[in-house]
Amino acid sequence: MTTDMTSLPENTTSLPEKKKLHQFQILLWVGLGSIIMAFAGLTSAYIVKKSQANWLDFDLPNVFWASTAIILVSSFTMQMAVKKYKEQQLNQYQGFMTLTAILGVVFLIMQYQGFITLEANNIALTGPRSNSAGSFLLVITSFHMLHVLGGVVALVIVAISAFSTKTKTYNALPVELASTYWHFVDILWIYLFVFFNWVG
Repeated sequence: MTTDMTSLPENTTSLPEKKKLHQFQILLWVGLGSIIMAFAGLTSAYIVKKSQANWLDFDLPNVFWASTAIILVSSFTMQMAVKKYKEQQLNQYQGFMTLTAILGVVFLIMQYQGFITLEANNIALTGPRSNSAGSFLLVITSFHMLHVLGGVVALVIVAISAFSTKTKTYNALPVELASTYWHFVDILWIYLFVFFNWVG
């Protein structure tokens, strides 16, 4: 593997890769399992409620399709960030991490725009005019948006930490943890998107 030596800062050390599953990785997967159970419960409740009377069927606005494309691209940029970090190309790593965080924010904005579009189309998500279909969409999607926001914050913290000390220790664990979480929220949205369009 060819390393861009111009990107290596002074006083650089590399930590040996560990093959054993780190305790933080275990904790992350336990947390992800809990999130999966929570969304499984919400989508199950959605299906049960849909079988009852007065359920309003509607199509998701096009902006939700666009936000899906954005979050898919963010998975690619996240993976590139991990690759550049392992190659010790910090500048490119920071660039891809920043781009991933920006795409995450764009995704959140587009989701919010989707809510506004639904309201503009007389599909109330809250209040006395709301229907269970719109309310469930709002709750489930907002819950996912909170997890994406948490991922954006994590990306920023991990990216900054790589430049926080003069002596660099290339421990890929924090970056890999952030990457795992980010890919998870991406896949979770794909599941929800498919669920709202073709399952629920």
